[in-house]
Amino acid sequence: MSDVTVVPAERRVFIDKQSPKAYKALLAAAEAAREAAAEAGLDRRLVELVNLRVSQINGCAFCLHVHTRAALREGETTQRLGVLPAWRDTELFTARERAALALAEATTNPADAALQAAAYGSAREVFSEEELSAAIWVAITINSFNRVSIMSKHPVRPTPGL
Repeated sequence: MSDVTVVPAERRVFIDKQSPKAYKALLAAAEAAREAAAEAGLDRRLVELVNLRVSQINGCAFCLHVHTRAALREGETTQRLGVLPAWRDTELFTARERAALALAEATTNPADAALQAAAYGSAREVFSEEELSAAIWVAITINSFNRVSIMSKHPVRPTPGL
C-alpha cells in the first residue's frame, strides 16, 4: 500500500486562474515566442509540430487537444500527426522539421547532454541563428504551458467533428 494521497481532478486548483498575473506573464512570453518564430520565417505548421511533440513527451492531454486542432487548421495531415511520436522512423518530415523536432525533444529533456548536442548540431545545419532561437523559445513556452495544464488537470472535453 502506498502513502501517496491522490487529489481528485475536481479538487485541483487551476493555477492559471488562481495566479492570473503569473499566467499573463506566461502568455506574454508565448506571444513573444510566436512573434519571434514568425519574424524568423518559421512555418506555422512546424511550430505546431514542436508544440505537439513537446506535449506528447510531457503527456499533456489539454495541450495535445489544443495543438492538434491548430495543426489541422494550418493544413497538417492526420498521417503525419499519427506518426509524430515515431518521426525518426519515417520519411514524412523535412530536414527542417526533423531538426525542430529534435530541438523540441532536447529542450524538453535538458539533462540528456548527448541528445542536446546532437539536436543542436542538426539544427545549426538547417536553421539560421534567428530560426534556431525561435524554435527553442517555442519549445520552452509549450513546456511551461504543459506544466500549467498538467498540474491544474485542465479537462479535455469531446469536440464534435474531431
